[in-house]
Amino acid sequence: MEGINFHHFGIACKEIDKTADAYAQIGYSKGDTIFDPLQNINICFLTHPEMPLVELLSPVDETSPVVLILEKNGVSPYHTCYAVDDLDVAIKAFRRLRYVVVSKPKKACAIAGRRVAFLYNADMGLIELVEN
Repeated sequence: MEGINFHHFGIACKEIDKTADAYAQIGYSKGDTIFDPLQNINICFLTHPEMPLVELLSPVDETSPVVLILEKNGVSPYHTCYAVDDLDVAIKAFRRLRYVVVSKPKKACAIAGRRVAFLYNADMGLIELVEN
């Protein structure tokens, strides 16, 4: 598929600062923590000059979507994000590949208001698409 590039891994965690400290031990730097009221989660990006971008997501309360992931798997990767030039075109292409739209396009406060959508495929799991 053309026009798609890796963007980040999403990690569900209970406490952003605690998980960020663990990543700091292997050279990651912590960015600002942002509250996302649409998902009721706190989000923080971790950067490393030679490794992939990591997004930490922690629940604010029991209504957060990551609560079930944490209960089932503990702290763990749960989505892979890809950047695309046109979100609507990319969603159509992924739907042809049997991906199901889990979350329709919406602006993401943690990624400068760029539109994102989540899709699921039984052979690949949950992916996030972020529009360039």
